[in-house]
Amino acid sequence: MSTKLLSMREAIQRFVPDGATVLMGAALESLIPFAAGHEIMRQGRGDLTLVGPISDILFDQLVGGGCVRGVIAAWVGNVSAGLGHNYRRAAEEGIPRRIEIQDHSNLSLALALQAGALGVPFIPTKTLLGTDLLKTNPTLREWTVPWTGDRFVLVPALQPDVAILHVQRADSGGAAHCWGNLGVSVEAALASHHLILIAEEIVSAEVVRSDPNRVLVPPIKVRAVVHEPYGAHPSPVQGYYNRDHAFYHEYHLATRTVEGFAAWAKQWILDLPSRMAYLETLGPTRVAGLGVRQHRWAAPVDYGY
Repeated sequence: MSTKLLSMREAIQRFVPDGATVLMGAALESLIPFAAGHEIMRQGRGDLTLVGPISDILFDQLVGGGCVRGVIAAWVGNVSAGLGHNYRRAAEEGIPRRIEIQDHSNLSLALALQAGALGVPFIPTKTLLGTDLLKTNPTLREWTVPWTGDRFVLVPALQPDVAILHVQRADSGGAAHCWGNLGVSVEAALASHHLILIAEEIVSAEVVRSDPNRVLVPPIKVRAVVHEPYGAHPSPVQGYYNRDHAFYHEYHLATRTVEGFAAWAKQWILDLPSRMAYLETLGPTRVAGLGVRQHRWAAPVDYGY
């Protein structure tokens, strides 16, 4: 089996060019690939369109770093504090640049990715009828069934250039296990043209094959596997570490101004060459304090015949 293992730097260089449409944060508030976003900023990528239901502060950081041309999302900000200062400055004042915003609900974004995964042009839904999303997202179309008179909103397909997903473990060929809240991870992986997996652990193919129902997507979809422990911090990874609530609040306070964000980004991203350096800056005591406090193992599953 040929290996797809790459360093984070190599994976971003190969599969995240300027102008790409990049999906991140598919699992909502968990498994957010912060380490990948930070490498995108270090490499100075630009004109990106970010896609994700709830990206927490990752999208806010990329917007503040000047990497972003547009956002297709249900929500952008800081879940703990509510507001993403960089996102608001960009949307309201064009700082550091004006961004295009395409509004979705969590469900309509999921439907758009599902349509992309199925290779169909749209999926109809009733849930957006009567909402202002039809005013703020010009890609949504209201439609009436001619033979019944039923009204629907047509949600067009989304097919990002690349999806970056964080998982608990993967083998070197791209087969991966993921558990906990998956959000729209499966739909995102199948809809996107390229897929980068960021894994807490690299395991043997035998480990992955031992539990086929937990495999996220067919390995053939995967272009690169990156081994990056704690690569989702400060978001949680179930079974590995918890959410660093304090980090979100510290970020909120530090980024109230453009100058504050610049100083924060220099300390936590731009001056750090790797995730290892990031963890050293975070400190071993804080890292250890995020560990799993109470293990809750799943019962064994018998796949025998």
